[in-house]
Amino acid sequence: MALEVVRIIAVSIISFVIALIATPIVIRSLKRLKMGKQIRQDANAPVYMSLHKGKEGTPTMGGVIIWGTVLFVALSILVFDWLFDGFWSYMNFIDRAQTYLPLAALFIGAIFGLADDLLGVFKIGTLGGGINMRHKFAAYIALALIGAWWFYYRLGIRELHVPFYGDLNVGWLYFPIFMFVIIASAFSANETDGLDGLLGGVSLLAFGALSVVAFALGKTDLAVMGGAIVGSTLAFLWFNIFPAKFFMGDTGSMAIGVTLGVMAILTNTVLLLPLFAIIPVIESVSVIIQRTSKKLFKRKVFISTPVHHHFEAVGWPESQVTMRFWIISFVSVGLGLVIFFMDKFSK
Repeated sequence: MALEVVRIIAVSIISFVIALIATPIVIRSLKRLKMGKQIRQDANAPVYMSLHKGKEGTPTMGGVIIWGTVLFVALSILVFDWLFDGFWSYMNFIDRAQTYLPLAALFIGAIFGLADDLLGVFKIGTLGGGINMRHKFAAYIALALIGAWWFYYRLGIRELHVPFYGDLNVGWLYFPIFMFVIIASAFSANETDGLDGLLGGVSLLAFGALSVVAFALGKTDLAVMGGAIVGSTLAFLWFNIFPAKFFMGDTGSMAIGVTLGVMAILTNTVLLLPLFAIIPVIESVSVIIQRTSKKLFKRKVFISTPVHHHFEAVGWPESQVTMRFWIISFVSVGLGLVIFFMDKFSK
């Protein structure tokens, strides 16, 4: 197993270095192509507009660094494995049972998000901000439906692991559970991507936790893929922390959200995912509460949502909100891992 740890660390470092070298090139290219963030002109969100108007024009679609690096590293190692075998066969983490689905999810989510980003850059779509939430949900549902069908009918998976209880055969309920996890993960990641370094930091911790879980379960190829995501995200954060030189964009947030959900399902830790991704959960819940309250009671619970904008509005500096949310995420991820290992060793 020690060699597997070396493999995870090696791929993580390779991904970090490649992403770190590529990022300045990507930033210059985005600036040259005028791929700047457009702030949606929404009269229903005056607080958000006032807080972030100054960020308009900052290069977006920086999430390509994360998913682009992971796919580049995966495919490069695969090619070297075909050509030279030996060491590269040992490094190869593309595996039908473990990483085909999360790599596909990463790519499909990224491409859809990229399309949304491009529409936003060119001020096409609702209020000039790209694809509206209704159509995003339709896309999330379509992706989740395909994934649920594959897991339920092709892989025959029916069980949901309940910590300290065991595997529970949920039968056909696995289908809607899978769909809910994917849709909720994608939606929550999208809502979290609103402050410099916020989604990058919390997703770094979430993927790190899922990589540890995958390794403990013997799914080492999945753990290596998680390490590649961690490495590339670290490089992304180098340039994305406040004040950000570029933004992640939907191409990053959707890829991250969908992949988080798929990895949680592959490791059967769906019920621990809210702890591994506590901030995205809080962010999405705040949006749901706000919209429900406005619809039913004609009043707001928060000054602005997602909730990170509420804290900005009450006077917290952006970097303070981000780092405090990182701390909350770190503690929650630690709790999730404690529960996982207590459950694992109590059997």
